[in-house]
Amino acid sequence: MTSDFLLSLAQAITKGLLTGMVYGLMALGLSVIFGVMRVVNFAHGEMMVVGMYLAWAGFEYLQVSPLISLPVIAVVFFVAGYALQRSVISPFIGRPEHQQFLLLLGIALVLVNVCLAVVGPDSRGVQLDSQFDSYEFGPLVLDAVRLHAAIAAVAIAGLLWLFFTHTRIGKSIRAAADNNMGALVVGLNVKRLYAITFGVGAACVGAAGALMITIIPVTPFLAAEYTLLAFIIVIVGGLGSMTGALLGGLLIGVSEAVAGLLVDPSLKSMFSFGLLILVLLLRPQGLTGKRNP
Repeated sequence: MTSDFLLSLAQAITKGLLTGMVYGLMALGLSVIFGVMRVVNFAHGEMMVVGMYLAWAGFEYLQVSPLISLPVIAVVFFVAGYALQRSVISPFIGRPEHQQFLLLLGIALVLVNVCLAVVGPDSRGVQLDSQFDSYEFGPLVLDAVRLHAAIAAVAIAGLLWLFFTHTRIGKSIRAAADNNMGALVVGLNVKRLYAITFGVGAACVGAAGALMITIIPVTPFLAAEYTLLAFIIVIVGGLGSMTGALLGGLLIGVSEAVAGLLVDPSLKSMFSFGLLILVLLLRPQGLTGKRNP
């Protein structure tokens, strides 16, 4: 009995890690935007849902797998995020936080109601052949779709790290994040860098949506849940930290999976909030954040 429980626990933890990698990619977008622009994207979950719907539409009407349409969706989100930042969000940079909150909350409401108007409230999912496949690693059995999504999420996170560390634009964005005034003094176009940053963050959440639709169906009402989940992840990992976003995603994914095994799947949010409270009590700056002097 004990060995069966341990095997079930290991299976749940592995499942949670795979899902948590997609969560981490979703939270990366939020963390990147906040880390550079100091703007909290309250429309993050709504953008995630739009990405899921685009991937579903590509599969439903064009018979294109979400993994294949993912690059196109990421590009569309980058362009849309870039344009949104330059046209709407940029004038609010530096304004009081409550004005930024109301602006992005308004954008969130527009997005979720557009989804409701276009596709309705019913859940939409994709039926992939790989959803019936699995891989065996010793006693563990891994769902093929979760494994594929996790691998894709890790690959995208790796590309994002390369972008910020090995490209001129990425290094310029990091410089603007570290010292905004210094970036202006040396002639960097900070407004353009901010727009690129928002585009990159949007591309991350769009890609995460394309991966998530292979795991669970989508409804417009998931938007608020994903926004809240993204906030929990970045706070647990550390605001503005890419590593923290990935680590927080893994922890939340595991906590949800273990909650489904030990208690009830409907109570998974309780475990996530419990982890959030524990981190805030013991390490308010997050697991990878730096303590304020």
